[in-house]
Amino acid sequence: MDPPLPISFVLANFFFKKHLEEDENLLQVVHKYWLLGVKSVFWPTVFVALDLWLLSINHARGVVILTAVLGVAFIIWWIRNFLDYYLDAWLVTDHGIIDIAWFGWFHRQSTRVLYSDLEGVSYEIKGVFGTLLRYGTVSVEKISTGSAVELPYVYRPKKVELDILKNMETYMHARNLKDAKQVQELLAALVTEQMHIRDMRDSDSADDA
Repeated sequence: MDPPLPISFVLANFFFKKHLEEDENLLQVVHKYWLLGVKSVFWPTVFVALDLWLLSINHARGVVILTAVLGVAFIIWWIRNFLDYYLDAWLVTDHGIIDIAWFGWFHRQSTRVLYSDLEGVSYEIKGVFGTLLRYGTVSVEKISTGSAVELPYVYRPKKVELDILKNMETYMHARNLKDAKQVQELLAALVTEQMHIRDMRDSDSADDA
């Protein structure tokens, strides 16, 4: 029996599967620094807790209705802030990088950078907090347009850079092997065709003789 999948992988697969091609595998999800996620849901969590506390000390009908309405609003606020953090991420796949940006319930954006169109990967750490907390900006540059795609506040950006380069090397190696195999198959087909033509000529010459 296979071991259960980690919750983080199941969650990532649920939210990001639709951005992948059929033959594409998700290798890594790169989020912004986790403290930004905590910051984004801090106040909604506080208000949800206060709402529950008020409901626990007063069971009057009016209070119950008020706390129920406020509770729904606070939970929607919490979900919205969580998704705003969680869905702003990079999907590192075996084909390339997908930059996902979430701007609200009805507005999202996706930018794909294939490894074959990737010119370089770099990272930058700036400031005291960035140095102490080890977060920075990771950038990838596209060959086709010369533009850069960036993700700020990434934890351990050097490791993310190395992971992307490693996946890129694996992809390019597999692609080169595939191209070499196709060239071999093409050459073999050409040689077979030439041999067939030569055999036909030899057969015609023998018939003429």
